Amino acid sequence: MTRSAVISRRVFAALLAIALVAPVFGQEQRHFYTPPAADAIHSVPAEYGMVVAQEKLAAQIGADILRQGGNAVDAAVATGFAMAVTYPRAGNIGGGGFMVIHLAADNADVAIDYRETAPQAATRDMFLGADGKPDPDKSRNSALGIGVPGTVAGLSLALEKYGSGNFTLAQILKPAIDLARGGFVVTDDTADTLPDMYRRMSRWPNSAKTFSHADGTPLHEGDRLIQGDLAATLSAIAEQGAGGFYQGAVAEKLVSGIRTAGGIISPDDLRSYHAVIRTPVRGSYRGYDIVSMPQPSSGGIVLLEILNMLEGFPMPDMKQGSAASLHVMIEAMKRAYADRARYLGDPAFVDAPTQLLTDKDYAAKQRATIDLARATPWTDVQGGRQPREGSNTTHYSVVDSRGNAVSNTYTLNFPYGLGLVAEGTGVLLNNELDDFTAAPGASNAFGLVGFEANLPGPGKRPLSSMAPTIVLKDGKPLLVTGTPGGSRIISAVTQIIVDVIDYKMDIAAAVAAPRIHHQWLPDEVRIERGFPDDVLAELKARGHTLVEPLGYSSANSILVTPNGLLGAPDPRTRGSEASGQ
Repeated sequence: MTRSAVISRRVFAALLAIALVAPVFGQEQRHFYTPPAADAIHSVPAEYGMVVAQEKLAAQIGADILRQGGNAVDAAVATGFAMAVTYPRAGNIGGGGFMVIHLAADNADVAIDYRETAPQAATRDMFLGADGKPDPDKSRNSALGIGVPGTVAGLSLALEKYGSGNFTLAQILKPAIDLARGGFVVTDDTADTLPDMYRRMSRWPNSAKTFSHADGTPLHEGDRLIQGDLAATLSAIAEQGAGGFYQGAVAEKLVSGIRTAGGIISPDDLRSYHAVIRTPVRGSYRGYDIVSMPQPSSGGIVLLEILNMLEGFPMPDMKQGSAASLHVMIEAMKRAYADRARYLGDPAFVDAPTQLLTDKDYAAKQRATIDLARATPWTDVQGGRQPREGSNTTHYSVVDSRGNAVSNTYTLNFPYGLGLVAEGTGVLLNNELDDFTAAPGASNAFGLVGFEANLPGPGKRPLSSMAPTIVLKDGKPLLVTGTPGGSRIISAVTQIIVDVIDYKMDIAAAVAAPRIHHQWLPDEVRIERGFPDDVLAELKARGHTLVEPLGYSSANSILVTPNGLLGAPDPRTRGSEASGQ
């Protein structure tokens, strides 16, 4: 397969026009975060095991599995299925994601790719309008944007291959089924987001019925959310395994609901779906091993690119949060995200130069182009050179007493996905195919620009930014981290790693610290509140365009210390919790 051609001046001009239009959807662009006071930031200690997730009931369910003798994978699978009930914003069985696992007994690391796939009826121009131009409404707001869900296959595979063997799938699913059938009180982040998202969801009658009162008004804080159809679907999975979702009555209802709404997923698309065990991408940063997700996620590759560039700068000598430190991070992000746009995609369809992109020598060449005094214009990044070899979400982290660790990020794309609940299933469906590039040079809802490598195609997995990551020291987990946030995932994970390794920050402080983000296009630095005015002024003086807010992320992380585990639920959302033993 031929590699991407050098970007022409005409494409650059088209990209600039696209990049000037900021993506707007739901709460993502209204998420203003103010860091808590320093004395209010505390990590949560645990001695034997811990689950840190965005929703407390699911975190507690995972921790209960650890207490009952389960390993980190058992707990991660239980947490994932529970969040499909208790965190409908992003927890799911109607979406997909990525899991990175460290197995202590074998000193081995594995990755499970359960990313959604495009149906067989997908075409490269499926998201273009009659005028031949990208039509975002097709990929973001219509059932054409639904990818074949991968979560059930991925979590089931994880339990079967890497669970302790102490629990059946039915036992793991029981807490989630009980919560779906009996209901739970709406609170925290769901109470904060559901009323606003309900306007988007209410166009689908079955979705409105699921998340509203009898009078048609959305559920609010203190109301009870009961999901009988979802309980029945989870019960089918408990009884029949993943086949209870991808075949039989549940599959028939999913296909009917999707096709009635205008989607193109077929029974064969569901029947043929499979999760993939992959080799994680590995790199190093100042003597620590970085283990992260390979393609079809861009997360691990871009993360390693950024860290490799930063490794050549005296980051420990730069004050954390200083203009000097932020400047080099911004410039490294800019270059790595440019490579993301040009080269990365589903490895079954794209031969990306990943070995070169994660090479230390390549990073040194990239680093040499960074001007310490001035921002590099986006048009000058890479200078048009093509390297040659010799792409809404929730994250949770788990560590057990045996030294096993799981970093899992999964998604519906937008908050509550497409907003469509397939009739009779209780399953909220994704609009994940918006992560494809509708046309070369077009951007998705997060403003990420892509090219031929990430065009839609039958059975193809869209490029992702998810970066579930485990940092090892001497072969043992030190840090388990990751975050939701679309394109902002990789930059957030980068900053947490740098804060922990270079600045020796407490994990809770590192997670709570204000963040920055640059993704090459649009050529702007997204920032959170909390940076001193003089730092912002200096960044502007260096030529950076600063834009607030950064957008939603929630990096629920665990640090392993000689004295035990320290959990850091991200304060950016209500209800995140570290639950340990």
